[in-house]
Amino acid sequence: MGRYIARRLIYLFVVLFVVSVITFGLMHAVPGGPFDREKKLPKEIMENLNKRYHLDEPLVMQYGRYMYDVMIPHFSIKAPTSSLLDDHLFNVKVGPIWIKWMNFGPSYSSRSRTVNDIFRDQLPISMQLGLMALFVALVIGLPLGILAALKQNTIFDYLGMSVAIFGVSVPVIVLGPILIYIFGVSLKLLPPTGWGAKPPYVLGFLPAKLDWNFWKYAIMPPIALGLGSSAIIARLTRASLLQVIREDYIRTARAKGLQERLVITRHALKNSLIPVVTILGPMFAALVTGTFVTELTFGIPGMGKYFVTSITNRDYPVIMGTILLYVVFLVIANLVVDILYAYLDPRIRYD
Repeated sequence: MGRYIARRLIYLFVVLFVVSVITFGLMHAVPGGPFDREKKLPKEIMENLNKRYHLDEPLVMQYGRYMYDVMIPHFSIKAPTSSLLDDHLFNVKVGPIWIKWMNFGPSYSSRSRTVNDIFRDQLPISMQLGLMALFVALVIGLPLGILAALKQNTIFDYLGMSVAIFGVSVPVIVLGPILIYIFGVSLKLLPPTGWGAKPPYVLGFLPAKLDWNFWKYAIMPPIALGLGSSAIIARLTRASLLQVIREDYIRTARAKGLQERLVITRHALKNSLIPVVTILGPMFAALVTGTFVTELTFGIPGMGKYFVTSITNRDYPVIMGTILLYVVFLVIANLVVDILYAYLDPRIRYD
């Protein structure tokens, strides 16, 4: 297992390289630049801006410079500074030496901030929202799917699948305003917009206080975001469990006189969860890196808003940084999924 994990982590850098080349090429293939406006800037100012951010260099040199700043650790005896060109995501002091790593560069649209500043301020909020939405999806989806499979063609099955169809059919852009109107405007039980967690965060992204000031903002957005994912989990759990409980080894376990509860929990449920675990990898990465519609609907200052606006503004460092970050989340999530395969099915071995 250890060698398999090491190989997958090495593949991560290969994936990052391929994705970075494709993203960098597509960004620069789009007509226009980050400083193009309806009212054109004077030629001298454009030349100074392009020179400041090295946009006047050949694309190969721009790409090499960017990847060097992001991927290669820098060693220095000087402490980290507040310079926009010297802002690294990780700064570790080992003796008299500072190890600085992952400089995603300054933002072109937010001149006073770097991409790392945006990550530090907005990414923890998106991660909190995504993790709670994933929790909602699992808490609702798994029980509904299991109950629908065990009570096939009964009222429980029809009710569970009705909830699943509702979750798939009603997008966040519709469900969010409905929740805001009912619980935020009419009943005035919950604040309609905003987010309760404030920095500093525990472990870089967890809220320091889980009091009512946090939870009153963290009820409606995760439900609106997680309901659609819960519908997918419920339908997949039902289909997988229905297939497993018809297998020969399940009939053998029942014929031996095992209690139905043990048959389902020990034999059927673990094997039926493999397809569900498969989709949790990309679902986790998508939810954690931010969902623009949910954040916009509930006025949450997460990563989704900055990523979408960076595309329209051609803010190359924010686009590259966000996509590379998404790739890291996706690869690591899929690695965790593969490790869970070995736990759910002892027949699966990687060494």
